[in-house]
Amino acid sequence: MFLTICSFLFLLFFTDEHDAVQKKTFTKWINAQFSKTGKTPIKDMFSDLRDGRKLLDLLEGLTGNVLTKERGSTRVHSLNNVNKVLQVLHQNNVDLVNIGGTDIVDGNHKLTLGLIWSIILHWQVKDVMKDVMSNLQQTNSEKLLLSWVRQCTRSYPEVNVLNFTTSWADGLALNGILHHFRPDAFGWDDVVTMNPVQRLDHAFTLAKDQLGIEKLLDPEDVAVQAPDKKSILMYLTSLFAVLPKDVSMEAIKEVETLPRKYKVESEDSGPGLSTQVKCTVQLLLLTCMIQMGERQAIKFRAEMEEARSSPRPETPSTLTETEGEMEGNLLEVDLDTYQTTLEEVLTWLLSAEDALHIQDEVSDDVEEVKEQFHTHEAFMMELTAHQSSVGNVLQAGNQLIAQGNLTEEEEDEIREQMTLLNSRWENLRVDSMDRQARLHEVLMDLQQQQLQQLSDWLTQTEERIRRIETQPAAKDMEAYKEQIEQHKALQNDLEAEQVKVNSLTHMVVVVDENSGESATAALEEQLQSLGERWAAVCRWTEERWHKLQEVFMVWQQLHSDQSLFRVWLDEKEKALNEVKTSNFKDSGEINTNVRQLAILKEDMEKKRRTLDKLSDAGQDVIQLLRSAEAGAKIEADTEELAQRWDSLVQKLEDCSFQVCDSISGAVTDAGMTQVEDQVVVDTVAVASAASIADQELAPPAPPKKRLVETDVEVRRM
Repeated sequence: MFLTICSFLFLLFFTDEHDAVQKKTFTKWINAQFSKTGKTPIKDMFSDLRDGRKLLDLLEGLTGNVLTKERGSTRVHSLNNVNKVLQVLHQNNVDLVNIGGTDIVDGNHKLTLGLIWSIILHWQVKDVMKDVMSNLQQTNSEKLLLSWVRQCTRSYPEVNVLNFTTSWADGLALNGILHHFRPDAFGWDDVVTMNPVQRLDHAFTLAKDQLGIEKLLDPEDVAVQAPDKKSILMYLTSLFAVLPKDVSMEAIKEVETLPRKYKVESEDSGPGLSTQVKCTVQLLLLTCMIQMGERQAIKFRAEMEEARSSPRPETPSTLTETEGEMEGNLLEVDLDTYQTTLEEVLTWLLSAEDALHIQDEVSDDVEEVKEQFHTHEAFMMELTAHQSSVGNVLQAGNQLIAQGNLTEEEEDEIREQMTLLNSRWENLRVDSMDRQARLHEVLMDLQQQQLQQLSDWLTQTEERIRRIETQPAAKDMEAYKEQIEQHKALQNDLEAEQVKVNSLTHMVVVVDENSGESATAALEEQLQSLGERWAAVCRWTEERWHKLQEVFMVWQQLHSDQSLFRVWLDEKEKALNEVKTSNFKDSGEINTNVRQLAILKEDMEKKRRTLDKLSDAGQDVIQLLRSAEAGAKIEADTEELAQRWDSLVQKLEDCSFQVCDSISGAVTDAGMTQVEDQVVVDTVAVASAASIADQELAPPAPPKKRLVETDVEVRRM
């Protein structure tokens, strides 16, 4: 069964060690750019870049343009920022293969590394070298950089740079470049006696002090069997940018013939393969020579042509960088070239077999299986990239035999080598396809389970919403608070389910070609249906929450205002009860009580509109609640306040008339002839105010019975 990926994220092939080194190195590079523009450095690249703001800061410094950022903390704000980053990269012709905004926001490690490498490749590697490449009419930046390095280190017999990985592990190459341009800075013999870590630390420190190049690499990360290629390239281009860039065509041509020279140079100086790898390759070659088996015809031509016609990802092997030159020279291949390329292919084949065997068992967790799936897809792409290398070795072997310049023993040896190479390649390919099929099967099953679980959850939640919509309206504030807490529980469940929904946004869809269209259509229909249901639940939840909050705030404010008005009524009722209306001892006591009545009248004039506002607010809350019981309670509270207001108005009027009557009697009484004119004036003023108090203080709405009969009788008296 032939399986194709319908939704596939492109991943570069890294080991875990290379991921860690690249994360460290790329973080230092980003912070070096930030130091130039005064931006705050990052600490964890995978988490600090997720909201897109730091990426926009980085691009601002690289492009020189001001880029607007969304400051919100929601996922939507982060996606908008990252999409702006991708848009800027596209405008600057930065090639990105299947890297989406959600990948960066979700913190996908490999794709985040891929994004940063694309930025470095464009603004550091290509931008630094474009002028030299143009002058020399070269299109391969790695070949040009390797030519420059070899030209700089040509006079150092201990240095033989063949690639951007293993050739840098001992630290001699970096020191050779620096010594070439700064011979007075240090003694070469002193560096040779150091160990690799010391040499690398010496080179990084010297480059920092004399050339101003940040220590982007740690010696411990380079002094390993296979240093990370991208990190090495990034640091070398930093050197290339500040040092003289004279590259001769002779140096470039020398690099183009590296596969032929590699055999001699590795035997002479031994800086290429490590002892352990060399021994393993020799063991494989010995196995090739002694193992007997059926002579098989080479069946790779069609596959090789297919591999050549499709784009290949970058690989850490120097073999893939020179395949084109080797293929062009197949007609004049010699035994040394064949043995050299065979060793490289067998070395890679051994590491690929180990990489396949150390992969974990297929997990039963969907996120872990996705990670395994993407890791294995990268491994499969690595196989595709090296497929033509295997084919080239087999073609070279056939060509050697066809030339007829070999002894019979040498021909038999080559045939055995090709047979074993073909067999091991086929076994690796079949095992890889089997694991791929298993991962596809498990992943599709787990994802389908996720879809079914989401469907079941949506069904339960939709029923839950129907129950909420049909429940009776809250009869009081406490019942309304219970409804708010019930809605909060629904919101929490929704947020918990959001994690699972986010996982489904990165589905890996695998279908059989024979039923691809129908299977894809069915899955799209299923996803669309679930998406619409999910959106409806989210929309309803958000709208109801806003409505609950709006009503709660208005209702709570009404309760607060009513309580404050009750307290005010209590104070005024108490104050009015303390006013003395008869049996005054002297004019001072009369004046004191008259002033108290005047103050009460003034306070009530200021407060007279509050009751109207409370009545209007109560009607607004009743309309929002749509609850008969709650509405009746609000109307009862409003009526109680209105009655207390009426009583206070009536009592104020009664007290005013009583004071007036008391003073009038005192004026005609012989014992009160000493009452001052001012007392009479004050009293008359209060009496006049009281006579219109019912007109000024009584609220205009709603119309209610205001003890009219009593008012008329008082006026008649």
